[in-house]
Amino acid sequence: MKGEVEYTVFFLEAFSNFMLTLPLEPTSQLVCPAFKDEASCTHWLGQLQLTNLQQAHGQLLCQLNKLNSYTMRGLERLNTIEVLRETLCHVQDDFSKKLIGKPLPLNENELIIFKAIVQLWQSLNGGYQRCLQAHIDGDRQLAKHGALLCQRCLHFSGMEILEYLRTGYEFEPQLWQQLHKLYAYAEQCDFHKVAITDTSSEGTQTHRSCLNSYVVTLLACYAHPAQLTRWQLQHLTRWLSLWSTHVTIAQTCEIVTDEAQPLAVDLSSTQGLQPSGDLAHSDTIRYLVMTPLSRLLHEKITLLQQGQTPQQLDLGDHYDSSACMELLDFLYQSWCKNNRKRQNQRQPIAKTADLCYKLEGIFAHLSGKPFKQREHSIDVEAGQRVEWLGRELPLAQNKELVEMGYPLENWQMENESVIGARLSRLDSIGGRFNDKQLVALRPCDAQAFILCAIAWTNVAQDSKLQIGVKYLPGLPEPVSVRSSDLTPSTVYAPAFLLPALPTLNIPNSLILPRDLFQVDRLVELLYLDGHKCYIHLDLSMERGIDYERVSYMPAQK
Repeated sequence: MKGEVEYTVFFLEAFSNFMLTLPLEPTSQLVCPAFKDEASCTHWLGQLQLTNLQQAHGQLLCQLNKLNSYTMRGLERLNTIEVLRETLCHVQDDFSKKLIGKPLPLNENELIIFKAIVQLWQSLNGGYQRCLQAHIDGDRQLAKHGALLCQRCLHFSGMEILEYLRTGYEFEPQLWQQLHKLYAYAEQCDFHKVAITDTSSEGTQTHRSCLNSYVVTLLACYAHPAQLTRWQLQHLTRWLSLWSTHVTIAQTCEIVTDEAQPLAVDLSSTQGLQPSGDLAHSDTIRYLVMTPLSRLLHEKITLLQQGQTPQQLDLGDHYDSSACMELLDFLYQSWCKNNRKRQNQRQPIAKTADLCYKLEGIFAHLSGKPFKQREHSIDVEAGQRVEWLGRELPLAQNKELVEMGYPLENWQMENESVIGARLSRLDSIGGRFNDKQLVALRPCDAQAFILCAIAWTNVAQDSKLQIGVKYLPGLPEPVSVRSSDLTPSTVYAPAFLLPALPTLNIPNSLILPRDLFQVDRLVELLYLDGHKCYIHLDLSMERGIDYERVSYMPAQK
């Protein structure tokens, strides 16, 4: 609280005097970077080998850190960093693809890559901050570059924040402070709307301003990033770079009925966007006018529904229409429909819960016995494994199952509603999890497990893994299934029956391993007591990364 007050006092002083002091280390002539001016940087880049991505990334980080520590004139530093910028951004983009879709928490090698990516954004931003500080201190050669320097600092401060979001790791609130201070300075100096034109090596021109760069970061963070895949987040940032010109920032708020409500940000806070009604008006509050963006999103959704392609609407070449509509609708609801408050509000709770994962592990803990093949083992090695794991344990305890390779983790439930919960892992080590993964949860005050789908994953600043889960309604019954329209030696797979809930209009359903579903496929169902029956698979109701929930109809073989 004390730190927040001190920051607010500092902010208001800087705000009124157009002053900005950036946290920069002193420089030295003793540092020896591989390049010390624009010409030598161009020559060095021409010799940089990009075939070994990790090595190239390491060289860029090392040399940029040295350049930032080297004493040089502000304009020469700016020109040198500008030469580096495009190559560095391409390397960052390619290097970050190594982390797309990785379960959390990252393993040791992935964490090294993540930290290196963040450090390179910090280093690039630090170089521009040195130039901006020289501009603030009165460097005449940089006098006409104030808007460009503010835009670069805002953009790369935002890239650091977005890197955390893409990877699923929480960042320090001080990053918000840095971003807000930079925008406040740009606004007070009247730099915020100045268009900066960039020309790529291919000749493509882009036009950005401080306002655009600030809006991109604010809206990307507000779009429920933990509920988006990392791949979706990458497309989101591209879309926002095109759409940010449709959003303006105002110092006053006008509420118009039946239009998208403004979003608000407090420039003296350590937070991002909030609904405008959640913040009391003050001189440091700014409002994002969302109506134009709301109309743009609605138009693109409508045109997709009418048959236009994502390519025709400049939404990219790697999305099909249904995926585009799903994401566009999600963004529309998040940004424009004041959909931040849950329909089913979660209540704070404090109780522990057991959690198991992977279909065979869930089967083991729900049934009290390891999953086993009843017949038709594939080979000798598999048969030996079945013989060892498949012995029935009618009264198996959790400890026995854990020792046999079916983990049961200890988690803390932090809040809960009728449709889901938020949890933090209490164990210091454990499994790695992905969005849309199937898990089973047993609260400490319950006797039975319930099935859940992971809605989002995140690693907190204290390195604890956090997840949000969506409950799959009904008490699950473990069964074994195999497709009867395949070869006779087809092995069984673990599955789970969920009962119909007529009051909620939910039919009987079956949780299958992913990719086993096929419309009208005939499936043999084997109960724990040995009873068999046959069903026809009907419709896919929900699909995760390791499961599919389907409806079914009884069949006679």
